[in-house]
Amino acid sequence: MTVSDESQGQESWRPQRETKSQREWQPGQQKKERSILVLFTSTVLYGEAFVIAFFGLMLYGLHQNNGGLWMLVGCLVLAIIAGGTARLVTKPLGIAIGWIIQLLLIVSGFLEPWGFVVGVLFAGAWWYAVVKGRQIDREKRQREQEQLAWEREHGSESEEL
Repeated sequence: MTVSDESQGQESWRPQRETKSQREWQPGQQKKERSILVLFTSTVLYGEAFVIAFFGLMLYGLHQNNGGLWMLVGCLVLAIIAGGTARLVTKPLGIAIGWIIQLLLIVSGFLEPWGFVVGVLFAGAWWYAVVKGRQIDREKRQREQEQLAWEREHGSESEEL
């Protein structure tokens, strides 16, 4: 293997198929930090999407003769919206839509009383994900700034090696 082959990303140790991030990686490159807010809120929304879909199936089974099909379709649409919103939580609009979904899930208690219980529990999980996620992200940024300030003052560990 020649040097030019290795500079083109054709090193012998590289797998045949790589993701875009693997192809673009360079030695010494810092890994992009992930937001805990995004992780927490998207996890709640994906879990909620499954629960909403099964809630729709339950409503369909209980109300087959009087609008159960529309309840199922409505729940499936809301489940798809919840799953799609999980991709939007990086923006303030995604968080706002998440709050609307929590409200709709609580209101579903008027269709089936257990909807109140499930809605309140998921709203609590959503609130915790938003509040704690923001707090952890803020603390992580502060820690990074303090680490950089310390390294500027004392030098980094890599300079000592």
